[in-house]
Amino acid sequence: MPLVSSTPLLEAARAQGYGIGAFNVHTLEMLQAVVEAAEETQSPLILQSTVGTVKHLGADYIAAAAQTAAARAHVPIALHLDHCTDFDTIIQCIRAGYTSVMIDASMHSFEENVIQTRRVVDIARAAGVNVEAELGKVGGVEDDIVVAEHEALMADPDECVRFVELTGVPTLAPAIGTAHGIYKGEPNIDFGRIERIAGKVPLPLVLHGGSGIPEEQVKRCISLGMAKMNIATEIRIIFSNAIKKVFAEHPSENDPRKYMIPAKQAVKEAAMDKMRMVGSIGKAKEWK
Repeated sequence: MPLVSSTPLLEAARAQGYGIGAFNVHTLEMLQAVVEAAEETQSPLILQSTVGTVKHLGADYIAAAAQTAAARAHVPIALHLDHCTDFDTIIQCIRAGYTSVMIDASMHSFEENVIQTRRVVDIARAAGVNVEAELGKVGGVEDDIVVAEHEALMADPDECVRFVELTGVPTLAPAIGTAHGIYKGEPNIDFGRIERIAGKVPLPLVLHGGSGIPEEQVKRCISLGMAKMNIATEIRIIFSNAIKKVFAEHPSENDPRKYMIPAKQAVKEAAMDKMRMVGSIGKAKEWK
């Protein structure tokens, strides 16, 4: 099937109380790995690329690979641009075939965030493309966006309501205590805040910083209204470690297939575990 907008996928997930894994991929093998995981588990899937990956590979290359994967697959797949602060890059990705984009204007004032988000929503809606926006500031490092721990800012539930009303954004990523990267200790998730936001905002909510969150906390977040969980750092490390292992055992190896295949398999297994964790297994059957 062709690539689909993530909006109906996430709306169904929010309504039925499960989550959809959104995986940042940086190579063809990583993309294939998470697609194969989705096929085997019959899970809806969101492929994601960062702005850095778009600059590295090209939006048209990424979209073409995702479109090929979707055409071969029997599960619904969306392609999302993650954490983008640049309007021109967003337009470039929409034109290339992305079916979801994130405008991250969370570093600006509430008013400026509304203006920038509304601008993207108006254009994306005409193209049938989902839009995600952030309110508050998620700490940590995501690509080349760095938010220090002391600058992280929780989303205010009432501001979330106003933001959605003023922008018309179909999916919202509120800052609730998670962080990008790998956690040094237990994540400090504000579950009460998630519950208050979800009680006021009926849209699918997005859980950023999903790498390394304990399973029971992931499940609790989803039960409270989080419909999308982003996974980036964790699978990148798994992919890299699998390659390092091959070279540690076979230092003279020079056939990329010999180290990419185990790396791909490692990511696939990790992705399947995340799909089980968020409760998406078998949910793709509803979209056939």
